[in-house]
Amino acid sequence: MFENSSMNISASGLAANQLWMNVIANNIANANTTRTPQGGPYRSEIVNFQAVEQPMSFQTTLGQAMAYGGDGVEVSSITQDSSPFQLVYDPSSPDAVNGYVKMPNVDIATQMVDLVQASRAYEANATAFDAAKQMDISALSIGK
Repeated sequence: MFENSSMNISASGLAANQLWMNVIANNIANANTTRTPQGGPYRSEIVNFQAVEQPMSFQTTLGQAMAYGGDGVEVSSITQDSSPFQLVYDPSSPDAVNGYVKMPNVDIATQMVDLVQASRAYEANATAFDAAKQMDISALSIGK
């Protein structure tokens, strides 16, 4: 079996987008969580991506830059959104201070847009992976 860089690139995108969708699902699930083990309301998380760079010779680097320019993507970090919490007037809540409750900084509309974007990116990587697989199968059948 030989290494197929286009399949590796697509596979890295699939893994990164799956993690992104999991983080979005966690954000949505905690959109009303006012008390966390760390104290205070839930803070939305953001997934940060970076290109995967493999150390290589100058000639290989030049060839890759002319061909496609990278080795895939990976999640570099998951950070907490530093935007302020929303204040909701609810004096009956046990978490209320002066009648106001700090609610998580999760914006459901933004999370849904991100979920659609992550889902489409996942589908695109799956399609690219399948196309590379079909090309490999066709190339192998030429030798028959």
